Amino acid sequence: MNAPLLKLNNGVEMPAIGFGVFQTPPDDTIAAVETALATGYRHVDTAAAYLNEREVGDAIRRSGLDRSEIFVETKVWITDYGYDETLHAFDKSAGKLGVDQIDLLILHQALPSEFELTIGAYQALEKLLADDLVRAIGVSNFMPDHLARLLEATSVVPAVNQIEVHPYFRQSEVLSLDAEHGILSQAWSPIGGITFYRDGSHGSTLEDATIQEIAAEQGKTPAQVMLRWHLQQGRQAIPKSVTPSRIAENFDIFDFELTTEQLTAIDALDTGVRGGPKPEQITRENFGLQIPEA
Repeated sequence: MNAPLLKLNNGVEMPAIGFGVFQTPPDDTIAAVETALATGYRHVDTAAAYLNEREVGDAIRRSGLDRSEIFVETKVWITDYGYDETLHAFDKSAGKLGVDQIDLLILHQALPSEFELTIGAYQALEKLLADDLVRAIGVSNFMPDHLARLLEATSVVPAVNQIEVHPYFRQSEVLSLDAEHGILSQAWSPIGGITFYRDGSHGSTLEDATIQEIAAEQGKTPAQVMLRWHLQQGRQAIPKSVTPSRIAENFDIFDFELTTEQLTAIDALDTGVRGGPKPEQITRENFGLQIPEA
């Protein structure tokens, strides 16, 4: 079974669920992506800053699937922001992935303290889109004020905004603004994984009593319930794992439906507490990772 498709605001279609490789070591990435593709995933989400784009490309080639069957997404890191720098960042990512065209290329952070570099980077994405080197462009971790500034200075509305969304941090304001502008919200840490390895006062979403009760009612796992919550509310979700059984579990979400009451109960778990870094903390001084050429 393949995932249903979601249509982006430029008409490009992408799978409703993708496979993430954040924090997946390069040595583990090939096997994980191969397993995901064999399971039925057709969207792989990586990033220059993950330092595993080359392994994602290797796994795609080893899968035996035609390149046209796989939706490849990657992200430009803040140290490569600026117009010319971002054009070069595309060359680096495409070279590592081993592709001529990237399906979705997005900016990884807003870089609020140097937003002129963010604008230049996005204008480079617009150029890549016009030249058909990418099929869609977007952003990640952009808050309402970042989106407003971007939309005022550029001409192409982002196709996606990839943000932290899980039952303990729903980001309703950002979700509403994305929807208002026809921007698809992509959920990273969609099952609250960031609550497992960061110091969270509310514990693990997988152990939440409400989610466990809904899972028991549906005959599904807590992770499957959370992923279904995203899909039914119109979001694309990008779960990650290196464990074959969990990779399969996360994909097995198309044979049940949550009730309105169950969706509302999950929404009510929102704590408003972000697990990832605050947007204003993202500076080149704090996160100045240099992306290698090869």
